[in-house]
Amino acid sequence: MIENRIFIAGAGPVGLTAAANLLRLGVPVTVFEAMPALNEESRASTFHPPSLDMLDALDVAKPLIARGLVVGQYEHRTKRDGVFARFDFSAIADATRHPYRLQVEQNQLTRILLDKLRPDRNFRIEFGASVEHVADEVDGVCVTVMARGALRELRGRYVIGADGAHSNVRRALGVEFEGFTWPERFLVISTAFPFDAAFDDLAPVSYFSDSDGWFFLLRIPGFWRAMFPISPDMPDDAATSDAHARACLGSVVSSAAEAKIEHVTLYKVHQRVAKSFRVGRVFLAGDAAHVNNPLGGMGMNGGIHDAFNVTARLAEVWHARAPEHTLDGYDAQRRGITIEVVQKQTIQNKRNLEAADEAGQRQFRADMAATAADKQAAYSHLLRVSMISSLRRAAELG
Repeated sequence: MIENRIFIAGAGPVGLTAAANLLRLGVPVTVFEAMPALNEESRASTFHPPSLDMLDALDVAKPLIARGLVVGQYEHRTKRDGVFARFDFSAIADATRHPYRLQVEQNQLTRILLDKLRPDRNFRIEFGASVEHVADEVDGVCVTVMARGALRELRGRYVIGADGAHSNVRRALGVEFEGFTWPERFLVISTAFPFDAAFDDLAPVSYFSDSDGWFFLLRIPGFWRAMFPISPDMPDDAATSDAHARACLGSVVSSAAEAKIEHVTLYKVHQRVAKSFRVGRVFLAGDAAHVNNPLGGMGMNGGIHDAFNVTARLAEVWHARAPEHTLDGYDAQRRGITIEVVQKQTIQNKRNLEAADEAGQRQFRADMAATAADKQAAYSHLLRVSMISSLRRAAELG
C-alpha cells in the first residue's frame, strides 16, 4: 500500500528544512535518519542572507539568530599589510531582510527544526533507520529501510534524498557524482584564542592570503575556527596531530600555539555535482546532489535553497494546483545554478587565495581592493557572495 506521504532520507539541515516547508504547505512527511540522534558534529556554520529569509518563513530564523553571531562585514587581508578589502553587508539591505551573515553551527538549526516539527501530527521521524535502496514506481516510490537489524519496504508518493555526500539514494538511482577531489585537504581548528586581540579591527570573517600561504579565520559563538590547507604529502595522522595543529595556529600568531584547542577536523575537499537531481519521483538535495570546497560557505546554503525549491514544487503538484511537469524545473534550476555559479565561484575562491606567485597575489589584492572601493562593484560582489545573485539566476533557468 502506498502511504500518502513524502519520504525524506536524512535529518540534517537540508532534510529537516525540506520537511518543515512541506509541513507548512500541508504535505505529510516521514524522515529517516541513519544515526540514532541528530548529528552533533561541528560542521557548516555560515548562513547567508537569503537562507535566513527562507528560514524566516518557517519561523526558525529568529531563534537561530538568537543562538548565533551576526556578522555585518567580512574582509581580505595579509598578516604583513593588514586589510586590503572589506565589505559591508548593509549595502544590500534593499535585497534581503537579513543583510548580514549569521555564524552558528548547523546543529543549532536541526535542533530548532526538530523541536518545532515534533508536535505536528503530519510529521514522523525514525532515528537509526537508514534508507538503503529506492525504486521509482509508476504511482509512487518504494524505499528499503534498515532499522534495528531488519530490512523493510515502504511505499510513498515521492522521496527526497538529503542523505549526504555518500548518499545511498543517489547510489540506488545509479546517478553519477561528476567532478573531482582536490589534492589538498583542509584542516579546521577550533579554539577560544582571541585572534581579534592579536589583529587590529579583525572582522569575524577574515581571509588571509600571504606569500607563505593562506588561511581563514571565522568566528562562531565562543570560538574561532582557523582553516589551513594541508599538503597531499602529509599523512592524516600527522596533519591532525596536536603538534601540527599548534604549529598552524602559531603561524598565525606565535602565542596561539599555546592556546587550548577544542577540536580538530581534517576534510577531503571535493567539487562534485550529481548528473541529475531528479529521477522520476526521487529528488536529490544538499550534499547528496552537490559538494564544493567550503570557502564562501555555499554548500549548506545551497542545500537549503534546494530544499525550498523542490518542496514548493512538490506541494503544488501534491495539492493538484500544478501539473507533474512542474517538477522538471527543479533539476533545471538547482543543478543548472550549481554548475554555472556555485562550483565556479568556490573553485575561484580557492584559486584566488592560493595564487602561487607574488605577481598573482598582487593582482588579486588589487582587484579586490578596487571592487571594495567602487560602490556598484561592491554591491554586485556582495550579491554574489551572499548567493542572492545565484537565486536570481536560477529563477531564469526554468
